[in-house]
Amino acid sequence: MALMAGPRFPYQDLQEFLAALERSGELHRVTAPVDPTLEISEIVTRTVRAGGPALLFERPTRGEMPVAMNIFGSLKRMSMALGVKHPDEIGARIGDLVKPELPQGFGGMMDGLGKLMQLKSLPPKKVKGAPCQEVVLKGDDVDLNLLPGLMTWPEDGGIFHNYGLTHTKHPETGKRNLGLYRLQQHSHNTLGMHWQIHKDSTAHHAVAERRGERLPVAVAIGADPVVSYSASAPLPGDIDEYLFAGFLRGERVEMVDCLTVPLQVPAYAQVILEGYVEPGERAPEGPFGDHTGFYTPIEPFPVLHVECMTMRRDPIYHSIITSKPPQEDGPIGYATERIFLPLIKILVPDIVDMHMPEPGVFHNCLIVSIRKRYPKHAQKVMNAVWGAHLLSLTKLIVIVDDDCDPQDLSEVAFRAFGNVDYAHDLVLTQGPVDHLDHASYQQFWGGKAGVDATRKLPTEGYTRGWPSEMKMSADIVSKVDRRWKEYGFR
Repeated sequence: MALMAGPRFPYQDLQEFLAALERSGELHRVTAPVDPTLEISEIVTRTVRAGGPALLFERPTRGEMPVAMNIFGSLKRMSMALGVKHPDEIGARIGDLVKPELPQGFGGMMDGLGKLMQLKSLPPKKVKGAPCQEVVLKGDDVDLNLLPGLMTWPEDGGIFHNYGLTHTKHPETGKRNLGLYRLQQHSHNTLGMHWQIHKDSTAHHAVAERRGERLPVAVAIGADPVVSYSASAPLPGDIDEYLFAGFLRGERVEMVDCLTVPLQVPAYAQVILEGYVEPGERAPEGPFGDHTGFYTPIEPFPVLHVECMTMRRDPIYHSIITSKPPQEDGPIGYATERIFLPLIKILVPDIVDMHMPEPGVFHNCLIVSIRKRYPKHAQKVMNAVWGAHLLSLTKLIVIVDDDCDPQDLSEVAFRAFGNVDYAHDLVLTQGPVDHLDHASYQQFWGGKAGVDATRKLPTEGYTRGWPSEMKMSADIVSKVDRRWKEYGFR
């Protein structure tokens, strides 16, 4: 049965989502010619930082289709994309789903979640024929220059496709992975696959290379908004992203067999690229201006040889700009935080709430509130977080008491700056860091810090007696509220 009863999910494809954005005043059409090399990037960045709308560039000067940008760039649009008023609604659904039945421990939790989704969601629905295959180009007819791929920053290594949904299967188990990886265009029919070390597609490729086999790959560009979001979700390899998308939608995602590789792709995507990654082949990829705000260096990455390219008759190209925050990936990360909070709280029950502030680029900083019960409780939570799936990449953890809202960065800073004795409340350690981290002295691992900004207990060695925080009496607050206009204020 479907977990969410009701009418069909509102957006079958990208076109329907853009139409909904336009009806709600959330889409601006740019009818003037605009260059996908740098110019689109500057326009989008200014629009994001001004809190502006989604953008549809109707006349890019390179490529043969319009470009949709900033479609997830506000909490309102992110919520519309997921079909909810706020991403917390999805988190609550997941919390209700897992509480009575989920086993303990991370492995048991994820295994149990996968089984529950299989029972209470709808798996993908296979169809024959699909809009994404209305136009078919094979062999010498394949031309990636039909796509208005972006060069977003002056020192970028070339054109990149930044929202291609990459499909692979584990060569031995057959388990599918859907991931969101940047794709550098090397030629009219080859792409650099930026598969970071911690990603599932990297594991699939490693198995294929060990077996001496080439790995089939399919890339979908411009899927419906839920599938596009699901590709970015930090799901373990055992949970199918399309099952998760079906859970979010409350209905099946329609998929179609690729024409030249043994994979399935979303039937209502705009463009599909099909091909193979050959074992042992690498090519220089980068530099690339990433969401860290810095250029990532040139590194060797696998190469996708595109042998078939299919698309709709009137496709729309979807992409995203990466840069120093704020940028469009901010609302995407916030939605992930709220959706997966119930699972994290099951894994680490001490957590009351958490927040990954956008300036921390999500994996750099995590703020956690706890209801402190015993000595060094905060340090226990730090270590639990560093052992929790992709949260293991977190570089800085700040622990606050449960009367501090982790979303209120001013209050968090007040606690972190004032409630800390660094000789006692600072934990320094080492561990894995994100592939893109530029500050670590060694790639892939580096130093981490945990800050205990909670009230200190006598049993922790604090014998001075923690002072009372200043708060106005409730009767005076109420009195001033009643008389506010009387004082001449509005």
